[in-house]
Amino acid sequence: MKKALWLLPLLPGLLWAGLSQQDMAKARLKVVATYGEAAGRRLDDWQRLLAQDLDKPEALKLQLVNDFFNQLHFVSDQKLWGQEDYWATPLEFIGADGGDCEDFAIAKFFTLLALGVPENKMRITYVKALQLNQYHMVLAFYPQPNAVPLILDNLISDIRRADVRTDLLPIYSFNGKQLWLSKEKGRGQLVGDSARLKRWQDLQARFGVNQLGKPKLALK
Repeated sequence: MKKALWLLPLLPGLLWAGLSQQDMAKARLKVVATYGEAAGRRLDDWQRLLAQDLDKPEALKLQLVNDFFNQLHFVSDQKLWGQEDYWATPLEFIGADGGDCEDFAIAKFFTLLALGVPENKMRITYVKALQLNQYHMVLAFYPQPNAVPLILDNLISDIRRADVRTDLLPIYSFNGKQLWLSKEKGRGQLVGDSARLKRWQDLQARFGVNQLGKPKLALK
């Protein structure tokens, strides 16, 4: 079954507003005005991705989404937005043609939700990238509740199980509703509501085309 472009439902517990075709036409104009004509073409490509058949296997959806967003550029928040820690919406990330690890993970999360992947199978996960000796964010996908998750990461192109990503040390994870502390790869202790994460709340409050951030850096 094909999903009509941009006629996305309101996802439970998340501020992901569905846009009509008329709204999307206005959104494209706003994105182009803010980020340039190339941003409009990237937005068109994202539309095509979102129009994928909902009945496609989850593994294929993961690969398509991971490949799509990993084409964008990695750039620090300070360099791009002039802030130490800015969580971009998918429209901002695609429009700016780049962002940091949080933006990759967040965009993959919301796009997979729109493609019908259940929210309870995904967690945005903070880790420590041991080889880089810095904190990092990835998207973890759990095929089953107690399974070792698959990791979608902008550092590498392929999707791998968490137990072979020995370069990542999990710290905590969350989705649209819940927050976990990680005790070992693939498992964690539920510690509360993800509303405890202020930046997650701020991100959801900025969904929509009228609140697009203007980057300091123009990416080619």
